[in-house]
Amino acid sequence: MSTTEPFDGRIETPAEPWDDLDAAPLRAQELPVANAIVPKSSIAGRSLTAVVAIMTFLAALTAGAVMMVVGAANDWRSDIGREVTIQVRPVTGRDIDADVRKAVEITRAAPGIADVRVYTKEESARLVQPWLGNGLNLNELPIPRMIVVRLWSGMPPDFAALRKTLAAQVPSASLDDHRRWIDRMRNMAEAAAAGGLGILALVVAVTVLSVTFATRGAMATNRPIVEVLHYVGATDGFVASQFQRHFLALGFKGGAIGGGAAIILFGVLQASNAWFAGTPGGDQFEAMFGSFSIGVSGYLAILGQIVLMALVTALTSRHTVNRTLQTID
Repeated sequence: MSTTEPFDGRIETPAEPWDDLDAAPLRAQELPVANAIVPKSSIAGRSLTAVVAIMTFLAALTAGAVMMVVGAANDWRSDIGREVTIQVRPVTGRDIDADVRKAVEITRAAPGIADVRVYTKEESARLVQPWLGNGLNLNELPIPRMIVVRLWSGMPPDFAALRKTLAAQVPSASLDDHRRWIDRMRNMAEAAAAGGLGILALVVAVTVLSVTFATRGAMATNRPIVEVLHYVGATDGFVASQFQRHFLALGFKGGAIGGGAAIILFGVLQASNAWFAGTPGGDQFEAMFGSFSIGVSGYLAILGQIVLMALVTALTSRHTVNRTLQTID
């Protein structure tokens, strides 16, 4: 026997799809996330990073080399500028030893002279052996006697007056203040600095061109997205800032790789120079090219170049995007 339940006054209606909205509200984390206008990882982006890294590495090498050349030239100039030399040539009818003693006496009496050292005949002969070789009878050759004069620091003597006195009392003596060599080394340092600036300008120009082409490629690839954003009210500054941030990151990454490699290279060279210090080859190499140390200023210059390359990359990208957006109606 069947039984029926009593009617409670409620009427059931079929469920609708929207009835579950209150029971299961939408969650923010379930919403699709919008992609960036410029892909963060692409073949073009990796290529541009490699180009920036190479350009930064070359610029850092150039800056370090210029600083080492300028530093070595300044050291040479400082060493040469602290000394002058007097040559007393043998002249028929004159006693060269007496001329040497007279030249030393005149030089010691001049102001600004710290020390006077006379090379013996044997020492003077050894100076020409690299050109004449060994085994020659140098007694028969008119080899001049050398007098090395060391100057007081910051108190240069009157070379014109000293030359005049030597010419009057010791006609066979000649004074060389090495001014010609100092001027040549100054010109060499200035030429090295100018060449370094020229190479840095070329590196920046190549970077600008590379970033320009990469930005135009990214704009062409994402042109539909850019046009939609432009039409729905996105300002040119907003779109340009997206590209600028993207290329700033690429530029800084490439600059850090190239600049870091240059810093490691200079550190290895400096350590190698310290390792071989005291050996004949190491001493000769240090005398020619310095200690391969670019100092704190050199490393700061490399860090500055990393920042410069990142800024050049970002600003070039923004300028290119702004010019491209002007063509979108």
